[in-house]
Amino acid sequence: MFAIVQAAGWPIWPLLFASVIAVALIIERSVALRRARVVPAGLLQRVVAEFRRGGANDQLIGELERHSPLGQVLAAGLRNRNASREVMKESIEEVGRAVTHQLERYLTTLGTIASISPLMGLFGTVVGMIEMFSAQTPGSADPHQLAHGISIALYNTGFGILIAIPSMIFWRHFRALVDGFVVDMEQQAVRLVEVIHGERQ
Repeated sequence: MFAIVQAAGWPIWPLLFASVIAVALIIERSVALRRARVVPAGLLQRVVAEFRRGGANDQLIGELERHSPLGQVLAAGLRNRNASREVMKESIEEVGRAVTHQLERYLTTLGTIASISPLMGLFGTVVGMIEMFSAQTPGSADPHQLAHGISIALYNTGFGILIAIPSMIFWRHFRALVDGFVVDMEQQAVRLVEVIHGERQ
């Protein structure tokens, strides 16, 4: 492996750096975007039960805000439980936008790596081929050496594609996860608003 890196030349080092960042982001987002951590099961039922018992106090709201992203959204509704339905919905939407931004953290970077890795690899190949052809002198070109040099230059393109494929797969997967979580949080927030305003049992 190290011999391939040496053969590919200096343009492969930015690709290696991008691959390390991509792996770190994939691991971090895999941990952060677990359903049990973002949208814990049974949290809405617990909040509704506490509200009906009259226990929707500042302590519960503070615990909810520290609990999970869904807890932050529900806490915004409880904090404005004595306000009108419109005010409650506005406060929930405001917090929801902030929570969505938190969930999408680092996804832009991962998507950027997926997009530019093939281009970085192609750049490395072009640089390698320029260096190879400039080293050739008229009448001394060896076809076998030329073919070997081209294969080495193509390492950059191959490595760029190798980075781009999993990065793109995980980027799309995480985007789909976030979209699903946002829809789920919206539905649960609407249920809380309806319960608080007596429109649902």
